[in-house]
Amino acid sequence: MRPTTRGAGLAAGAAALVVAGVALHYPELAVLGTAAVAALVVAAGHVAVRPGLTVARTAEPDRVSRGEPCEQTLRVATTSRWRTATLLARDRCGPASVPVPLVRLRPRRDTTLRYPVPTHRRGVVDVGPLWVTRRDPLGLLTVTRRYGDPARVWVHPRAHPLTAVPTGTARSLDGRVDRVPHGSITFDTLRDYVIGDELRHVHWRTTAKVGALMVREHVDTSLPRIVVLLDDRAGTWPAGTDGFEAACEAAASVIVAAARDELAVRLLLVAGAPGGAALPQPGPVPPAGALLDALAEADPAVPDPDALAATVRLLRQHRRGDTVVYLAGVFGVPDAEASTVEGVHVLAVPDAVAFAAAWDGVGQW
Repeated sequence: MRPTTRGAGLAAGAAALVVAGVALHYPELAVLGTAAVAALVVAAGHVAVRPGLTVARTAEPDRVSRGEPCEQTLRVATTSRWRTATLLARDRCGPASVPVPLVRLRPRRDTTLRYPVPTHRRGVVDVGPLWVTRRDPLGLLTVTRRYGDPARVWVHPRAHPLTAVPTGTARSLDGRVDRVPHGSITFDTLRDYVIGDELRHVHWRTTAKVGALMVREHVDTSLPRIVVLLDDRAGTWPAGTDGFEAACEAAASVIVAAARDELAVRLLLVAGAPGGAALPQPGPVPPAGALLDALAEADPAVPDPDALAATVRLLRQHRRGDTVVYLAGVFGVPDAEASTVEGVHVLAVPDAVAFAAAWDGVGQW
């Protein structure tokens, strides 16, 4: 609760009138000052009442590629039996503030607002919460309260189409890497039973707890995978370029292409996962959507001194036959030239579009 300019002036005037009336033995001044104080007290009681509002929001969709449309729908309803007082509401959408019309909201009615979420930059856009400001009829005091839960929109880097991805050295007899059938060698997770699952894979203890058939899911960790290593150390990217954004788009292109071909793919960041979480450990491969979320949250950061060594140790834990795609700070440098490394394809490109063209130009991986 805080006073407006008018309220602060009234409070100062009330104090001056009361002091002058007592000091000068002029009761009329004291009465005026007391009336002003009473007005402030009534105003405080008015704004102290919390309006009964319910807030529901949806972002459709909540995950988009950079530049794709996304719309936020905000619905505000009142649970009061009386017409609401003058309310000023603003919703947060990333760094911007969106006004929400709530003036004189009718009893048991609602208002709906739709507005676009900015998706012109990769990242995570925080939407909400709704901040509602209430003031008394005289405009002396205001109080701002928070309503509803915030939401998040993940803006993924744009993925450029790749015709093929490397599959490693372990192949099946028909010449391609097959998906692992259920019942392979390594336990991954529990999932709901679907028609066609073998009953010998049912986990009966969990089934008894949840009241529904739960099946053990297995994966074969010996299959080769693609490891996308994104160097997100701040010092590796030239200043004044969009190199890191291009590298994120290149990483997204490889991840989407691998998911399309049903190949195992993993994402590693040198400076660590977003939010300071630990680097991902070898194990079941996360869904492609989770990897794209991580790319949306990634930003160049100053790593720990041992970050690069830790990343190298993680790479050494992978099996022979895995393919490493290392994305370093050559993106965004127009005059960069590819060096020759035996057994390694080196692509020096200025942006993600050129990366996709150079990638498809390799031919045989």
